[in-house]
Amino acid sequence: SNFRQGLSVFEYVTTTRGSRKGLTDSALKTSDAGYLTRKLVDVSHEAIIREGDCGTTDGIEIYKEGNRGKAFGARILGRLLAEPVVEPKTKKVIFERNEEIDEEKARELEENEKITKVVVRSPLACEARFGLCVKCYGWSFTNRKTVEHGVPVGVLAAQSIGEPGTQLTLRTKHTAGVVGLDVTQGLPRVTELFEIRTPKIVSPLAEISGKVQVVSEEGGYRIIVKEGKKDGEMREYVVPLTSTIKVEDGEEVLAGTQLASGALEVRNILEVRGLREAQKYLVDEIQAVYESQGIPINDRHFETVVRMMSENVRIKSPGETSFLPGDLINKRRLEAENSVIRENKGTEATAEQIILGITRAALYTESWLSAASFQETSNVLADAAMIGKKDDLLGLKENVIIGRLIPVSSERARIPVKEEEKLAPGEEVSEPLSTVPEGVKM
Repeated sequence: SNFRQGLSVFEYVTTTRGSRKGLTDSALKTSDAGYLTRKLVDVSHEAIIREGDCGTTDGIEIYKEGNRGKAFGARILGRLLAEPVVEPKTKKVIFERNEEIDEEKARELEENEKITKVVVRSPLACEARFGLCVKCYGWSFTNRKTVEHGVPVGVLAAQSIGEPGTQLTLRTKHTAGVVGLDVTQGLPRVTELFEIRTPKIVSPLAEISGKVQVVSEEGGYRIIVKEGKKDGEMREYVVPLTSTIKVEDGEEVLAGTQLASGALEVRNILEVRGLREAQKYLVDEIQAVYESQGIPINDRHFETVVRMMSENVRIKSPGETSFLPGDLINKRRLEAENSVIRENKGTEATAEQIILGITRAALYTESWLSAASFQETSNVLADAAMIGKKDDLLGLKENVIIGRLIPVSSERARIPVKEEEKLAPGEEVSEPLSTVPEGVKM
């Protein structure tokens, strides 16, 4: 009905449910978004610009195709190149490695049809021992110039992601015409991704390369992937009727191929495709939710948070270290212990890469002061006391708690390279900040 004629009785009744849900959503939305911001700050407050250049040669690829509706130039603006940009036919170098991409260069790369992708430096690939380096981060968003030492980019990222959370709809969308399929969107989807939860409908990934066989069964499909060899491996995946099969019977697929429609599980991507692909999936999926609501957020904010979620590893074999199998350990701590063992020609610990949800990542941070001020205070303090844990006061929260100035100025955040070079292998940094003479011991 149009506005002049008004609503029919049926239309009026059907809209009452939406009105009621709208009221309850707006009542809950603010607290949910506020809690998300708090968790994001807790996990990323240690991400401070502390070095000029970490020296990594790694980066992430940004393609012209599949930019989620965002312009290619906008995605690369303000970043530094991890690899030179080369003209495909003439092999002429257009831009050198570590060149900043300003508006003019971004426009030139976008208009050059022969360039299909660029490899840029990213917080995901940064190898700084503490925090991030200037070159992997790129421009500051405040003045569009190279970011300075001491900028707390982690807190900036957390607030940039959390503050617009109130604008995200909490409504669960139902895809029209498909029975039983509901796709989580809005703030619940963002939370699901940041917490690394298993989605309602998980799409399987091919764990091995091989030939696909699709078998229709009552209530769904069975997808079989078998290697070409005579005694090759075989994997079976059960897919519900509500999902759409993305492969054809008899098709050859590679390991990591998505077999059906639906959301992917981050743990599966990490296991099959590797860390970088899992990180990129998280960034792309979270960004897609915000973009669907018309909220523009720069990719580097998401990359900074996802990097902090990827800081830990799980011990598989402790070797001659003090760790136990299954321990969740920060990569820096593992490398420090292994370097001591390596020096003594002993057996090093081995570990597998994991990505923790933001709540768990905040609790497994190296700073016991920060973790205790977040959640599960008694457990955190008890665990820290049992091993006599030391806090090096590298982040913002721990310095606030004991009444120190936070390490965000260019001098207070800088870790002197010369002093770090003098350290013996595996020795901890006793003075990570110019104003912190020693850590707070439990």
